[in-house]
Amino acid sequence: MSINIKTTNMDLTGAISDYVNKRLSGIEKFIKDGEMIAYIEVGKTTNHHKQGDVFRAEFNIEISGIKFYTFSEKEDIYEAIDDAKKEIVRQINNNKEKKQTLFKRGSSSIKKMLKEVSSHNPFNSKY
Repeated sequence: MSINIKTTNMDLTGAISDYVNKRLSGIEKFIKDGEMIAYIEVGKTTNHHKQGDVFRAEFNIEISGIKFYTFSEKEDIYEAIDDAKKEIVRQINNNKEKKQTLFKRGSSSIKKMLKEVSSHNPFNSKY
């Protein structure tokens, strides 16, 4: 697992770095095979805002060649990181479920084709 953290319009503190690493370690349990490369960008949207959505967390993760991207803008940097993490986990789970569904659908169609072939065996029929 490779994690690259970049900050925009602010300094990267140890607390923010540890928090991001802690949140990304929770994503590892969803990954069974393959290498994960994560590009994380956290920071302020602009320097002149006094109120509103000021902090932004952007996650760009690649798992076995499949790319996932999300971002979140919140008033607190930690809330933005949590929100982006929830969204990336949702995307990873949807992709995993999609793969399983396609595999099951394909295997059931192959099973159905084999049943049809075996029922039309000329050696077993009376005619």
